[in-house]
Amino acid sequence: MEHDDERIREEAGLGEEAGERLITTEPATAEEAGTRADVFLAGRLSCTRSNVQHDLEQGLITRKGKPVKANYKVKAGDSFRVKVLPPVTLEARPQDIPLDILYEDEDVIVVNKPRGMVVHPAAGNPDGTLVNALLYHCHDLSGINGVIRPGIVHRLDKDTSGVMICAKNDQAHLSLAEQIQKKEAKRTYLAIVRGNLKEDHGHIETQLDRDPRDRKKMAVVPSGGRWAATDYEVLERYGKFTVVRCRLLTGRTHQIRVHMTYLGHPLVGDPKYAPQKTCFSINGQALHSWTLTFRHPRTGEQLTFMAPIPDDMQTILTRLRNGQFH
Repeated sequence: MEHDDERIREEAGLGEEAGERLITTEPATAEEAGTRADVFLAGRLSCTRSNVQHDLEQGLITRKGKPVKANYKVKAGDSFRVKVLPPVTLEARPQDIPLDILYEDEDVIVVNKPRGMVVHPAAGNPDGTLVNALLYHCHDLSGINGVIRPGIVHRLDKDTSGVMICAKNDQAHLSLAEQIQKKEAKRTYLAIVRGNLKEDHGHIETQLDRDPRDRKKMAVVPSGGRWAATDYEVLERYGKFTVVRCRLLTGRTHQIRVHMTYLGHPLVGDPKYAPQKTCFSINGQALHSWTLTFRHPRTGEQLTFMAPIPDDMQTILTRLRNGQFH
C-alpha cells in the first residue's frame, strides 16, 4: 500500500529505500464505532478504499494478530497493524506494441490511443502502456516529465480512446504545454450519455477535487478544488440516450465524466460514475477524444487531427439510430 500520510510514514521509519515495515493505527474513537473496517482504515491511512480492500484481501492488515475482513464493524478502542511493503521501482522500457499513428515528424507524434491502454507506467500497470510503445517506436522523447512519462504532454483515461499528441523533444513539449495552458490548443470529445439533455448547447463550470468518500474518484465541490470548464453540444437525441460533443476548456482528471454526471447524464458504461447495467456492450465509458488542434511547435502551422470513432462506440451509434436500445 502507498500511503499519502507523510507523518505516518516518518513515524514508521519509511523511506524510498525502506524495506517491509509494520505500523499501528491510532485506536478508534467512540464516534467511529460501527464503521466498516475498509472505510475506517482508508481515513486513518489517507489512502483509497480500494487500496485498503486489496491489502485486507492479501492479509496485510490484522487486528489482534488475525486478518480483518473489509465489512468488519470497528469497535471503540480497536487498532490495526498494517504491513507496508517496500515500494516497487517503476521504469519505462521499450516494448513492441502496435501504435495507430495519425501523424509524425521530428518534433511530435500524434496517435490514436485505444480504449483499455494506460498512458504511462504506474502502480498496477508497470508496462504495456502507451509510453512503452512510444519508447520502442521513437527512441527519443522529451524528458520534462521524467523517466516514467517521457513525451507525455496531456493524458487520457485508460478507458478513453482517441487522439493524443506526444513530444519528441523538450522544446516541442514546452510549446505544446503552453498552448494547452493558454487554451490555444483545442480538444473535442464524443460522448454518449444517459438521458435526454434539456439544452442543445451548454457550459459547465465548477470546482473539482478528490471525492472524500472515494479518493479514486473526482467530485464537484463547493470550494477548495480546481476550476474546471466544459462546453457541450448535443449532436443526436434518442430519448434515453444523447450523443454529445464536448470541448475542454480546462484539462482536469475525469473532467467530462464528472461534469456530465453532475448534470444528471453520466456516460454510458462508465464504471466509476455510472456503474448501472447498460444494454450496450462497451468496456469502459463511451468517451472518445475526437479532434485535436494545435500550432506546430517548430513551423507555427495550425494542424488538426481527428481520430476515427472506435468500433464499440460506432456499434452503439448504429443501434441508437436503428432504435435497437430497449
